[in-house]
Amino acid sequence: MSWVVLWSRAFGLTVVSELCVAPWFLPKREPHWRRLGAVVVANCCSHPAVWFVFPELGLAYVKWVLLAELWAFGSEVFVYRLVFPELSWRRAVAASALANGASVAAGLVARALGLPL
Repeated sequence: MSWVVLWSRAFGLTVVSELCVAPWFLPKREPHWRRLGAVVVANCCSHPAVWFVFPELGLAYVKWVLLAELWAFGSEVFVYRLVFPELSWRRAVAASALANGASVAAGLVARALGLPL
């Protein structure tokens, strides 16, 4: 299976799992579609690098995964603050941290079940 197909599956799982968490921390007065869109945009900014850049850095697996997750967390905080300037840093950090935790957990479960991701 090609790397791009595997990435597409992982991206879908990531987006679905983060859509279940992050919007709850984004401004409630914003339309639901805008909060969902911000989550998708944040993942479009972070996920390709996680899959296509960080593995190529020549680091040990645990190091590149930690660095990639730190990138995902930080870049998504930045996107949330950019899209919603009135959003507090605390809520942006909570949205990103909890959403990324959910996506990592979903990925680990999928991997443990032997799903091709």
